[in-house]
Amino acid sequence: MPLIALAILIVLAVIALIPISIIQRLRLGMSRRQARGWVAALNLTAVAFSVALFLLGAYVTSRWIPEALRYTLAGLGVGSLLGLLGTALTRWEYAEGRAYYTPNRWLVIGITLVVTARVLYGFWRTWEAWRASVDTMTWVAASGLAASMSAGAVVLGYYAIYWTGVYARSRRYRRRMAEQPSWRRNR
Repeated sequence: MPLIALAILIVLAVIALIPISIIQRLRLGMSRRQARGWVAALNLTAVAFSVALFLLGAYVTSRWIPEALRYTLAGLGVGSLLGLLGTALTRWEYAEGRAYYTPNRWLVIGITLVVTARVLYGFWRTWEAWRASVDTMTWVAASGLAASMSAGAVVLGYYAIYWTGVYARSRRYRRRMAEQPSWRRNR
């Protein structure tokens, strides 16, 4: 009994921390940052690994929920288009020999709100389906798992393309700075 109470307490603590993590995600997502090629490359590598694992998970899940892989691929496509839009709308500044970028505020808010709404809807739908059904797989399928995977894929697609753009732009700026004479760089 104490283990069940501890598990319930941990789950409630994680759910209670979701609003704080969303606010932090918004603050970080809209802040001005220095463009560092190694940070963008590290983020791009991590996102590419996440996309590969996510696609593998969607493929395995599609055995039980047939629409999972299709929704995931559609979400990656939409996320990639949003990533292109986000890269185009990112504001770049060059000061003191360094490049800085600020992601588009409205795009960050929009993506965060869509994912937040999908997560909340997923919680509600899972709860309702679980109460109404006895068969375990029926409530998992009815809970909208494929659509939730699609929402996650939108985020992964967005960041895969966005970090590719940040990496390319920071490398281009670094190359341009290296070609300039040193007396022009130090101004």
